[in-house]
Amino acid sequence: MQIRKEALPDYDTVYHVVQQAFKQAEHADGNEADLVTALRKGSAFIPELSLVAEIEGKIVGHIFFTKGQIADKTVLALAPLAVLPTYQGQGIGAALVNEGHRIARQLGYDYVIVLGGAYYQRFGYVSASSLGIAAPFEVPDEYFIAKKLNPHVALLG
Repeated sequence: MQIRKEALPDYDTVYHVVQQAFKQAEHADGNEADLVTALRKGSAFIPELSLVAEIEGKIVGHIFFTKGQIADKTVLALAPLAVLPTYQGQGIGAALVNEGHRIARQLGYDYVIVLGGAYYQRFGYVSASSLGIAAPFEVPDEYFIAKKLNPHVALLG
């Protein structure tokens, strides 16, 4: 498996991957692929943090991080993480998350937030409120989670 930065010719394939990954997902609204398309056009888009996973030249996964603002601090938002259903459970999502975190640290980001569940705990995500981060909308505490990428920064909030 190879993980690399997404390129313009990948956009259609990534759209399909995201669509297929969320087709049967429990907490999907069906707009995840359109969200990626819209976010690419905005000022929060970070090309270095839109990554694809390839197996034998076929794109099988995608992860997308964008810039967000919490108080006076720029943070990253992870959304979405997508792996084709036939490739799920093989560590592709984990590899994308870990590589995204590595690049985010190199780029100087201190925090990542995600609206997610137990899957992300294996990467060190905890309730965002425990890091001093308040959700910008109504959401159960256990689903609005965050990871501190830099252990030396102060808590937000």
